[in-house]
Amino acid sequence: MVNDVLTIILAGGKGTRLEPLTRDRAKPAVPFGGLYRIIDFTLSNCINSGLRRILVLTQYKAASLDRHINSSWSFLPRALDEYVAVLPPQQRIDENWYKGTADAIYQNIYSIEKANPEIVLILAGDHVYKMDYGDMIAFHKERQAEMTVGCIPVPLSEGNQFGILHVDENDRVVSFVEKPRDPPPMPGRPGFCLASMGIY
Repeated sequence: MVNDVLTIILAGGKGTRLEPLTRDRAKPAVPFGGLYRIIDFTLSNCINSGLRRILVLTQYKAASLDRHINSSWSFLPRALDEYVAVLPPQQRIDENWYKGTADAIYQNIYSIEKANPEIVLILAGDHVYKMDYGDMIAFHKERQAEMTVGCIPVPLSEGNQFGILHVDENDRVVSFVEKPRDPPPMPGRPGFCLASMGIY
């Protein structure tokens, strides 16, 4: 799995809800447990999943995040095409800052094409969770899907806080709505809906 997957971690968010912790740093750079940063959860998940080609897209107040990644995550052997590399906005396509997830990926299409991966895994750098991405990648390959979205069931009453996927009986995405008032229930599981984890 090491060489056929390029992982892109989106780490440019402001994190306004975490003020004053984010006054001087991006949300993924917020300290956690003394030595660590929020982004370390995602990076640790990557390394433990066997992913070794990782680009971290930064933007907002990125200096402390850049320092942390360069000092704590530089142990992969570059000679073997393994790396955790910080990639600030390149402005190759657009002179503006990233306007969201899709735009950040689009503005870095050159770096993706240069890496020539079979699969691109897109992750958020500001989520706290433990996951083996290998299971999702294997599922994606088995289904021969164009795209796979990581999601979790949440109670319908909480669905208005998340991006919600509506899937058919074969788990194919029919629609996606951001924070809907009336989220669609999961097939065969009334009372729950599928919330996107920001993993693509």
